[in-house]
Amino acid sequence: MEYKVDSLGEPMPTSLDALIAGKHTIAIECKLTEPEAGSCSRPRLTKHDSNYEKDLCDGTYSVQRGRATRCSLTEIGVKYWSHIPAIFKWTADADLAPCPLRANYQLVRNLLAVSVPSEAMPFGAGHVVLVYDERNPAFQKGGKGHIAYEETRNALLEPDSMKKCSWQQIACAIREEKRLSWLADQLETKYGI
Repeated sequence: MEYKVDSLGEPMPTSLDALIAGKHTIAIECKLTEPEAGSCSRPRLTKHDSNYEKDLCDGTYSVQRGRATRCSLTEIGVKYWSHIPAIFKWTADADLAPCPLRANYQLVRNLLAVSVPSEAMPFGAGHVVLVYDERNPAFQKGGKGHIAYEETRNALLEPDSMKKCSWQQIACAIREEKRLSWLADQLETKYGI
């Protein structure tokens, strides 16, 4: 739970909601009430943010604001774009509008976290499972979360490395296991699933 990944050069390392490590590493990203899948913070910076002048991004993957690289995060040593072409259909050496990470940031970051080999995850080629609540409009067809999932999965060179599963599907599987009927009852009582 809350597994820190330090292989991407982030000043604040990615924290995976849950990680199942092994030959087939799986990161679990939970989105229950959120209105989106997790967007990049750089286009949302305001003049009140201390890093506004240096790090603001217009939402495109292009050189801007006097930076030497196309990504504000690359400029500070974050390695996303050095690994993206190995697992996505996106190129790192051309301008992209909009930036594919703008609305898909959290999903891309999790995929990179389990796909870039490191000491903690030597196998690379991991998988991400997005767990969501079916009742959340953001993750229903046409919602921001659903669109981000589809865009990210469709851009993967290996689309099967990303799946989604609803809490309702998990609760249903738990309910089928007689030893866990108590847990199914508690999920029903507390969350209505």
